[in-house]
Amino acid sequence: MARTIEIGQTITVSNLAQQLELPAASLISELVKNGVMLTLNERIDFDTVAILIEELGLDVEVKQRDAAAIGVDKERAGAVNETRPPVVAVMGHVDHGKTSLLDKIKGSDKVSSEAGGITQHISAQQVDHKDRKITFLDTPGHEAFAAVREHGAVLTDLIVLIVAADDGVKDQTVEAIRFAKKSGVKIVVAISKIDLPAANIHLVKQQLAEHDLLAEDLGGQTIFVPVSAKTGEGVEELLDMILLSADIDDLQADSRGAASGLVIESSMRQGLGPAAVVLVQEGVLRKGDFLVAGAAWGKVRLLQDMSSGAVEQASASTPVTVSGFKILPEFGIAFEVFATEKEAKKQAETAGRQHDFRSTGMSSRELLRIIDRRAEVQEHNAIIKADVRGSLTAVLDGLKSLDTDEVATRIVDSGVGSLSENDINKAKISQATVYCFNIGVSVAMRRLAAQLGVDLRTYSVIYELLADVKESLEKLLPPELVKIERVSWPVMGSLRPSRL
Repeated sequence: MARTIEIGQTITVSNLAQQLELPAASLISELVKNGVMLTLNERIDFDTVAILIEELGLDVEVKQRDAAAIGVDKERAGAVNETRPPVVAVMGHVDHGKTSLLDKIKGSDKVSSEAGGITQHISAQQVDHKDRKITFLDTPGHEAFAAVREHGAVLTDLIVLIVAADDGVKDQTVEAIRFAKKSGVKIVVAISKIDLPAANIHLVKQQLAEHDLLAEDLGGQTIFVPVSAKTGEGVEELLDMILLSADIDDLQADSRGAASGLVIESSMRQGLGPAAVVLVQEGVLRKGDFLVAGAAWGKVRLLQDMSSGAVEQASASTPVTVSGFKILPEFGIAFEVFATEKEAKKQAETAGRQHDFRSTGMSSRELLRIIDRRAEVQEHNAIIKADVRGSLTAVLDGLKSLDTDEVATRIVDSGVGSLSENDINKAKISQATVYCFNIGVSVAMRRLAAQLGVDLRTYSVIYELLADVKESLEKLLPPELVKIERVSWPVMGSLRPSRL
């Protein structure tokens, strides 16, 4: 049975992706294949949507709703487009200096406070340059955070690809290039660490040319800027190039209508409850708005900028923390503002039912296949607790990558927020190890775990958590049998050692 979606006369690419239950990157990739170059916050009309759904072969019926039916569409009718700041994702291989460069740009020192010296969350910040704003997204470089990096690439107008001059192109460098091509996002290359003796700018340019990023001085069209986070060399030029790229693309957004955008990250905040960092892509988000992000909805109770200062509203390309959700929203999904609480609640409930339907969509044949496989696989039971949605996704993806045909991690439960008594009791019943990532564990919970004999482990660096789980999985493997051939030789005589 075909599913029905309703849209107005136009819809943003990000909101369409949410309605179609497709990754935004996949939708943009399909548009690019059909010669349509659009970013997430640009709008497409009803007829184009209908054609796109047919091309994708989706079992979805699209209907056009009356503009008067939804408050968002009524306000869009009076939309006024104005120039907006560029949104820039800083991407690259782990330890190539992404956060150090952002620290230099903003005059902060975030990198020294990061566990293991690496970024493990996607974060947003806005900087001023020549009386204009630029929004930066810093993405994690560790391989386990691939989903978070792809999410960051989809959010942006431009990717600044950081490549260390002393290390060259690495795995996550290539991955970032792939994400950019998939999303149709332009790349500006920043060759970092040029102050080091081993720096080789020419070699980096040669390596990137193999991935279709040809520097202007080599006859290509990709902007390359050598930079040093230590000395500040090239930083001013890099910011100039970002603004130049934004001017060429003529980035615009609705500056008056109801807000829409994407959830960058979400977490349980002490004193705030379910909260999310969102990036406004269209319109203006205000305190008191009724917000919907998938199955999560609520009335905006508090808006904070990235310095935790309270603000009354946020315009396009602005990241803000929002509190007031009834439940924790998923990261990476679109949000919209509705005119009334009734409309917002109805939309969230509809999204929730669709999610429940998808969750129970496994066929009996698939279920039997999984059961048969599990009978042959040794399982390590685990309960995962993390600080934010992005971290939880990264940990779960990392654990899945460790599974083999012989051993696997069975996730008994997972969630965002502090460890509870219920988590400990569940671990006891299921004989699961509790893995806590980037969250504090109270003395009471540690004491309870010890009393019940529950293995409770805490981590602040993801690769340490994954290494521990890998070790636990290896212990489940059967001992390796080695066949030893016994050979008998006849003794023909004996030799007495010489005294010389």
